[in-house]
Amino acid sequence: MIEVMIVDDQEMIREGLRIIIGAHPDLRISAVAADGLEALKLLETTPVDVVLMDIRMPGVDGVEATRRIRATRSSEQVRICVLTTFDHDENVLRALKAGADGFLSKGAGPAELTNGILDIARGGSALSPTALSAVVTHVAGDTSVPHDPRAVELFTALTAREREVVEAIVTGLDNQQIAERMFVSPFTVKTHANRAMSKVGARDRAQLVSLAVRAGMRP
Repeated sequence: MIEVMIVDDQEMIREGLRIIIGAHPDLRISAVAADGLEALKLLETTPVDVVLMDIRMPGVDGVEATRRIRATRSSEQVRICVLTTFDHDENVLRALKAGADGFLSKGAGPAELTNGILDIARGGSALSPTALSAVVTHVAGDTSVPHDPRAVELFTALTAREREVVEAIVTGLDNQQIAERMFVSPFTVKTHANRAMSKVGARDRAQLVSLAVRAGMRP
């Protein structure tokens, strides 16, 4: 059973998440907090596998709370999934840089939400399509990103199919869109992406995109 902590300053959001997460057989809510400071205190005494963290909260917001959690606990000890309505570059990148393991939109449906939590809990790094698009736009649009021969070398280990998937990810496509383009299943796309991340040493898709851009891949 995966223990989940919900952190959000809006009571209606917290209750909605309680219902969705509580209905999944593999997930259990171990704690609920209304802000980052309360979450930090609860973590001291409550077993938690995944923190579902809102970004915009009064006092200690989600980014700062994530940063403080990472100061004492690694991703192996507790996973952090940022949940917000703001899928913009600044918020996505601030959360990821603070140590978040995934980023899901509050507009996600119940299946996308619970699957994202499960993916993160199992070592994955869920990013909603809009969040991934924001990362791609920011990284690929940054002309100051240098060409890195070491990154080029890393990508020589990829198969032609894995490279094709990475190139599609860099353009901002999600698994479903890539699957339709390549005439394969979304699961096959995810498998190729995961293998590519493993080969180049990327911990998540955001880092994969960053390395790919450094290797010369552009939208």
